[in-house]
Amino acid sequence: MASEDQDRHSRALEAELVSDPEEKARVEALNGVKQFDAVAEMIEHFSDPERNFKLRPSHLLHLQRIALEGLNSYAGNWRPAGIEIGGSRHKPPGAHMVPEEIEHMCDYVNDNWEKSSPVHLGAYALWKLNWIHPFTDGNGRTARAISYLLLCLRLGYRLPGSNTIPEQIAKDKTPYYKALEAADKQWESKKIELSELENLLSALLANQLVGVHEQATGKKGG
Repeated sequence: MASEDQDRHSRALEAELVSDPEEKARVEALNGVKQFDAVAEMIEHFSDPERNFKLRPSHLLHLQRIALEGLNSYAGNWRPAGIEIGGSRHKPPGAHMVPEEIEHMCDYVNDNWEKSSPVHLGAYALWKLNWIHPFTDGNGRTARAISYLLLCLRLGYRLPGSNTIPEQIAKDKTPYYKALEAADKQWESKKIELSELENLLSALLANQLVGVHEQATGKKGG
């Protein structure tokens, strides 16, 4: 399990295009805004009842490409080799298994679209994409973007509020990492058990909507 002061991160440094820490942080921040804008555009596009949404591998590749554009030579591509996650005991599947595992992930979401809750689908994507770890970098950012996309689309609209779920996770990743590790442990017995992630997403969703209420009423904590 990741310690509270240790960040889970992928180890594929040879793919990096920017080595200067300040420049990397600047580009990451800019790409983060672009990625969220892309999610918003997808929500608007697929919220049209005449457009039937199905999660596709191309959606994942598109959002990861935006997050890593100008930073990583494998932006928009599956990783070509094995990978390790620093701070985690989980060993992702081999690179040759990534396309098949991604297909399984998409099938699960699409097959359970109507019968599963929005929070469950968001939690599943958040866990499964991190479990597969299909990219050399940007796995967490893309998983959080896809999770939020599914949550909004399953609800049928873009969630209001500026303190979004992905932003809240980015500010404090410890509960997020613990919930991922709990789901990983359950999957060792081939059980999809996401209660910790679902509870986390539910709490973060409530925080996001509380912010909307406070903005509407002009009252904090009221």
